[in-house]
Amino acid sequence: MINKVSMSLALLVATFSSAAANIDEVVTVATRAESNVADLIGSVSVVDKKALTTVSHAHLQQALSQVAGVNLHRGNGQEYLPAVRSPVLTGAGGCGGFLMQEDGIPLRPAGFCNINELFEANTEMAQRIEVLRGTGTVLHGSNAMHGVVNVVTPEISETSSLGVELGANDYGRLKFQSATETLGVAANFTRDGGYRHDSSFGQQKVSLRHAFKGADMQVDSGLTVTNLNQETAGFIEGLDAYKDNALVKQNLNPEAYRDVRSARAWSRISKLEQNYDLVVTPYIRYSQMDFLQHFLPGDPLEENGQKSLGVQVGYYRALSQTINVIAGFDAEITDAYLKQSQDAPTRGSAFFQETIPEGQHYDYQVDATMAAPFMHLQWDISDRLSLLGGLRFESMRYDYSNNMLAGRSRADGTECGRGGCRYSRPASGEDEFNNWSSNLGAQFKIAASHSVFIRLARGFRAPQATELYRLQRAQQITDLDSESIDSVELGISGNAEALSYNLALYHMEKDHVIFRDSSFFNVSNGNTEHQGIELALDYAFNPQWSLGLSATEARHTYLNSLVLSDVNIRGNDVDTAPRRFSSARLTWTPVSEMDLELEWQSMGGYYLNPENLHQYEGHDLVHLRMGWAVSDSLRVYANVSNLTDEHYAERADYTSFSQERYFPGTPRSLQVGAQWAW
Repeated sequence: MINKVSMSLALLVATFSSAAANIDEVVTVATRAESNVADLIGSVSVVDKKALTTVSHAHLQQALSQVAGVNLHRGNGQEYLPAVRSPVLTGAGGCGGFLMQEDGIPLRPAGFCNINELFEANTEMAQRIEVLRGTGTVLHGSNAMHGVVNVVTPEISETSSLGVELGANDYGRLKFQSATETLGVAANFTRDGGYRHDSSFGQQKVSLRHAFKGADMQVDSGLTVTNLNQETAGFIEGLDAYKDNALVKQNLNPEAYRDVRSARAWSRISKLEQNYDLVVTPYIRYSQMDFLQHFLPGDPLEENGQKSLGVQVGYYRALSQTINVIAGFDAEITDAYLKQSQDAPTRGSAFFQETIPEGQHYDYQVDATMAAPFMHLQWDISDRLSLLGGLRFESMRYDYSNNMLAGRSRADGTECGRGGCRYSRPASGEDEFNNWSSNLGAQFKIAASHSVFIRLARGFRAPQATELYRLQRAQQITDLDSESIDSVELGISGNAEALSYNLALYHMEKDHVIFRDSSFFNVSNGNTEHQGIELALDYAFNPQWSLGLSATEARHTYLNSLVLSDVNIRGNDVDTAPRRFSSARLTWTPVSEMDLELEWQSMGGYYLNPENLHQYEGHDLVHLRMGWAVSDSLRVYANVSNLTDEHYAERADYTSFSQERYFPGTPRSLQVGAQWAW
């Protein structure tokens, strides 16, 4: 692979080194300050306002599928499972592999992530979505292992707009955006009947922005409030069940639901001096979720929530004309809880009925604190060569209180037969995790608008609270280490008059991977390897025709020896890790007021279990999007998803109990809309 990549890099250098155009795309995901993408050392992708308007996504997966290295597996309603330079990560702490933000503020506290947490961001009204592919910088900290996604809400604008959308399965959405000189609002309200039985949802999101600017101080503030009420359809079961027209609308869990409420408020206070900038960002967060865990025997109800407040402090200073430093401090405190209960006896085998009792399973509270100083330095040695380095220390402390009897008994203290109850509650206690992260990088400009870079980074994530305190079987206490990842990345990027591109090659090794072993113990002795190549480019053939491409080829493998079902998984592909996936978009603009986009999405096959004994074959989808600016104030559009009406699975899975199971993909569907601006 390395030889092929070296040849590709050399070809790009030879082809484009004489071009001299620039694309001034500004992002904040890497340094929390506005930076030009061309000046960043690493791989940053942006889904800009134009692309978001064209896609008009009903689910975030539709927009992020256009980013190389990003592979969201869509669940039912607004649910998804994430992958950024990684396999699709699941389990109690799978969400800890990624840092999800809105306006630079993490959506959840570091030890209390949720695998679906991006549905709490107002992506539908976003100004842009920024993605840092690979391990984050020292400004990010815990969870920024495989990537960082930052949703940027709309800045205050003089333009107001109202949009209405209608679609298949009783889908409807209202979008509204308006502003005064200092206050802006962006809101959307969605109703979807669902294409499967009992799978409707209603969702509301509102974002506010406020701006104040004085002589030497600027204050930007934001508030986002969201609500989701979802009736959830679970997996359908049986080999290739997603190909059966009678099964794709089936819902084996009509009782399942998910209700989510969230709110975040922040204020970014910038002291602008001649020699330095001081930026202080206090924030508060709240979230509450109730959902029926239809994927577990007994369908237990989980209730969880958190209240947290924090602050980000950044000191930006130019030490000289060539050396810039960012020093800062992040801190937050969290009050979180989790309850799990079951209101009826477990159905199924006698073993399940005896070991999974009705009543309360878990009831605990965790008070957490996080503190992290960091320093980042960039040195522009010459007009062509830049170096950077950074270091971060982060301390995470949990104070856990068990509100039930400790151990694996029923809530009333009686013991379960057949070896004991499934759910185990550790005694109250404290845990502390201290971690370092670092990054080094170099960039060399081979021409005015083209550069090569190398970046090395170490990232980490502390164990999530659910991994520490939501135990099973005979496990009474955990001895978990923080996961760590070492990454090296080599790339070339740039732009010419008609072309912009980014080609990256990466290799990552992750240690102390936390997983549930064959004894159902949470342990941290896993090791995985991740390597791949990503290509992102946009090319304009002429003013009427353009092409966008994001392509990924990767291999994610187990490095630790672990025997499952008489198979040693060392060297196997990590399950749910397709080796290749891509998106190609051909756009035709016959006149300036009209555009048509044809997108081809390709998903390679992948294994469904660590033993690599069961596989999903992959799929190819075609989408068509059309937009027409009827006047300066009116735009109408229509999107056809899955144009060829392909039978496919959004997600495929395998368990020893159900065997193959799937979330069936959406059949061909039409969405139309109109937007008025004034």
